[in-house]
Amino acid sequence: MILDLHATPEEVMRAVEALQELGATWQLAPTDLFGLALALEECGSNIVKHALHGDARESFRVSIELADNSVTIELRDHGPAFDPTLAPVVPFQADDDQAPGGWGIQLVRRHIDEIHHTRQGGENILRLTKHLHRNSLA
Repeated sequence: MILDLHATPEEVMRAVEALQELGATWQLAPTDLFGLALALEECGSNIVKHALHGDARESFRVSIELADNSVTIELRDHGPAFDPTLAPVVPFQADDDQAPGGWGIQLVRRHIDEIHHTRQGGENILRLTKHLHRNSLA
C-alpha cells in the first residue's frame, strides 16, 4: 500500500488507520500492530512538524508492505536532511534535568526491529521493519 499524504496531523492519522486496517486483514498480533502504529504515528508526526513545518501544501509518502514474516513501513519526505537513527540511545527514566523532546525515537527503537535512513535524490527515506511473532500470521 502506498499513501501520498499532506503534511497535517490528520493525514498522519489516516496512515495509521490504513495500517490498522491492513494489520487486521493480515491478522497481525496486537502487540506487533501496536508497535507499528506507534512508530508510524511518531515518525509521520515528526515529518509533518519538523521536516515540512506543518505546511499542508507539502506532502510525504508512506508505503506499508508485508513480506517474509515482517512488516516494513517506508516514509519519504523532501525536508532537510535528517537521520533520526543518529540520535543517542537514552534509557527511559524520570530526570528533571533531561531536555524535552527526543523520546519519540526511543519509543520507535523499543517497538521496531530495524530502522534505516538514507538520503537519495533530495529525499529522506526512513525504513522501519518489524519482525512478526510466530503467531502473528494466520
